[in-house]
Amino acid sequence: MSDALVAHPTVEVRVPPRSWRSEVRAVKIVWRRELIRFQKDRMRIVTSLVQPLLFLFVLGSGLQQLSAASTHGVDLKTFIYPGVLCISVMFTGMFSAASIVWDREFGFLREMMVAPVRRSSIVIGKVLGGATVASLQGLILLALAWAVHVPYSVTLVLGVFALQLLLAFSITAFGVMIAARITQIQSFMGVMQMIVTPMFFISGALFPSGDLPGWLTVLNRLDPITYAVTPMRTLIFNHLDLSAEASQALNPPITWFGWEVPIALQIFTVFALGMLMLGIAIVEFSAGD
Repeated sequence: MSDALVAHPTVEVRVPPRSWRSEVRAVKIVWRRELIRFQKDRMRIVTSLVQPLLFLFVLGSGLQQLSAASTHGVDLKTFIYPGVLCISVMFTGMFSAASIVWDREFGFLREMMVAPVRRSSIVIGKVLGGATVASLQGLILLALAWAVHVPYSVTLVLGVFALQLLLAFSITAFGVMIAARITQIQSFMGVMQMIVTPMFFISGALFPSGDLPGWLTVLNRLDPITYAVTPMRTLIFNHLDLSAEASQALNPPITWFGWEVPIALQIFTVFALGMLMLGIAIVEFSAGD
């Protein structure tokens, strides 16, 4: 009977050692996957533009006559255009982060987690992919600058794209941080709706941040989106022929206890918050199952 037994050779499974090249390759694969998903989902591209365009053209046109005096003759669509540029990348970045919850529900996330790469590489690739997609989406609205009386220039396009990329990075990192502990897409969308929408309105994207009630001023200064909207508006207003009075009224400086916060520090605040949330997301994924 022993002669009938056939000895089966042992198959050795070798896992390649980790290296910086394998980690970079993992980041690139996850980043590229986000771009491929975005490219194939044409409906997503269209639907993500609906809300920004409604704010820009419907709300902007509808309230123009009512607010003409308070905007010092500046078209309301021109005023809210910087805020719309921010909202376009905010919601697209959040949608990219939501794909983590989808991947968890369908089991694909577990397959990525067991890959012989650091989980931090997966998180970084996810955040960079979402930020890239959101910024590319923002370029569509940037192409509509002529429709709101904003002149094109190389410095304007590069500056706006850089700010959009930075905001998209921070928002996507925030979304990934939230998605790390959520298992159902309905729960994630509810949390995002509860957090992101108030952040957008409080940021001053649709109204000047000066002469606000005390409680709203405090919320405005605590809102991280404020530090993306104000530099965006400053950049665009610098390319417009506005009076000093109009510029001061529509784009007042951000102050902390009477100290005017430099634009560079505002931009750095967005970057620092993005890095902090990315770090938290990495810790959450590394500690997860």
